[in-house]
Amino acid sequence: MNYLKRHLYLTTTLLVIFAFTAVDHSQAQNRPGNTELGIILGEPTGISFKSWQSGTSAFDLAVAWSFGRNGAIYLHGNYLKHHAQSVNRGSLYLYYGLGARTILQDDPRFGARIPLGLQYIIPNSRLTFFFEVSPVLDLVPATKFGVGGGVGIRYFL
Repeated sequence: MNYLKRHLYLTTTLLVIFAFTAVDHSQAQNRPGNTELGIILGEPTGISFKSWQSGTSAFDLAVAWSFGRNGAIYLHGNYLKHHAQSVNRGSLYLYYGLGARTILQDDPRFGARIPLGLQYIIPNSRLTFFFEVSPVLDLVPATKFGVGGGVGIRYFL
C-alpha cells in the first residue's frame, strides 16, 4: 500500500509541475493580471494560489490546514473552467473544475475533488473575492465521501 501512496503523490506532483510549465499566460481584458495569491478560510484554511491560463481556464492550488478530526497539512490542485456572469460593475465568474487533494496526517488521505464556486473581481482594484464548495471522494487509504469549501480573498500580482 505504501507503494501506491508514493506513486499517487509523485503523479500529482508531476501533473502540477507540468501544468505550470506548459501554459499560455494570455492576458484577459477584465482581469488586472494572470496570477493571484491570497487566503482561503474554511475547510481548508491557508494560502490560495491561482494561475489563469486563458480567459476561461485556470489552475488553483492551496497549501493549508485541515481542521478535520486530527488536523493536518492539506494540499490541493484543481483545473477550473470559468463562465462570466452579467453584473453592473466588476467581473463575476461561476467556475467549476476537477482536481486532487491530499491530507498529510498519520494515515495520509488522497482523493479527487470537484470545486464549484463564484469569484468576483473588484473593479479598479487588484483584489478578488471567492466562495467555493467542493465535494471530495477520498481514494486512499479508503473510499470515503466528504465536502469542503470556504471563502477567500486573493490579490493579483
